[in-house]
Amino acid sequence: MAGNPELSAHIVGTNEFSPGDDVSLPVEVENTGLNQFMIVKSGIISPGDLSSTAKQLTVTLGAGDAPLVVKADPQIAGDLPASQSATAAFHITVNKYAPAGVYQIPVILNYTYLYQANQEGSETLNYQYKSINQTILVPIHIKPQIEIAVSGVHADNLNAGIEGYVNLTVKNVGSDDGQNAVVQVMQSGQSPLVPTEGSSYIGDFPVGAVADCSFRVQVSSDAQQKTYPLDVLVYYKNYEGDYVDSPVETVGVPVGGKVKFSLTPEDVSVTPGGKKVLTYQVQNIGGTTAYNAEARISAIVPFTCNDDTSFLGTLAPGETRTASFEVTTDSDATIKEYGMDAEVLYRDALDNQFTSDPLKANVQVVAPVNPLSVIGIPALMVIILAMLAAAGYGAYLKWFKPR
Repeated sequence: MAGNPELSAHIVGTNEFSPGDDVSLPVEVENTGLNQFMIVKSGIISPGDLSSTAKQLTVTLGAGDAPLVVKADPQIAGDLPASQSATAAFHITVNKYAPAGVYQIPVILNYTYLYQANQEGSETLNYQYKSINQTILVPIHIKPQIEIAVSGVHADNLNAGIEGYVNLTVKNVGSDDGQNAVVQVMQSGQSPLVPTEGSSYIGDFPVGAVADCSFRVQVSSDAQQKTYPLDVLVYYKNYEGDYVDSPVETVGVPVGGKVKFSLTPEDVSVTPGGKKVLTYQVQNIGGTTAYNAEARISAIVPFTCNDDTSFLGTLAPGETRTASFEVTTDSDATIKEYGMDAEVLYRDALDNQFTSDPLKANVQVVAPVNPLSVIGIPALMVIILAMLAAAGYGAYLKWFKPR
């Protein structure tokens, strides 16, 4: 008896991959070995194994010099007879910044086969096996593509509840020279950052090129003062003339706090039936500048606003302006403190108009001042007598002064 296994290996399906791919790679091992001779004679025991069978076959995939990681242990294929094949699947991850090119990755085959069978006596057959460790190189092709690295992220007037700009510095660190490239930003999951102008055309984008891009982004009103994710990619024409997207790069964008105002009473006491100008101190306690701001109140009974709007101008964070409102109080108003609703209308740096959260403008209705309660009766008598004396002295000088 003569012959031995003849094993070969190849990748099932495509062997082209892109940087960053995370796939299951099927490797097929085929046995093309044949038994060349078998001696048949009376009195000779026929062996149970064939010399062309690869027994206890184990398949191992290595990375070699390819820019990938194999995330799988050796696969046991068992016995592989001649003219049959077995498939082993391996989980691989191609490096995100893998250079393009053709790489040879090793498929390592470990097995034994029946090398010789010796008959000893009329009833005993002595098997002799040989162990084989065989390495087969199979090619894979890493396709060129653009990979981006965002080296600079700058937020301009980006605060909760308003629009602002995100400025990015994007570099092509991949292996393809993109044409007609467009840098795009997109909302990342449930991030409160939603682009309103999310594309920037940059044209040719060769390997190593750097582009500065600016995007207009809306921030939801419930965002907090912290860093939120934003997805970035490049849409371009690749080396084959097809338009494709680069892998997504997620960056962190800092967001400032929501625009807020405080309203502090300054002179807000009125009397029933009176008219008065109420004054409040309005302060910007938020994280960004409010442009063309104006305060507005809504009158309630027993008040009537003769002028319910007060222009404040531009308020930087921490700045304060005085808001004035002229009100008339009903004559039958109850002596107590009232609260009128107030708000601040303002514009952001992109001239979008917004309205602040509701504010409370407190007003105190007080009783008219009684002079007697202030100076007392004795003092009032002294004042009256002094006034009468002054009047009498004036009359005396007018009529009895010698001429």
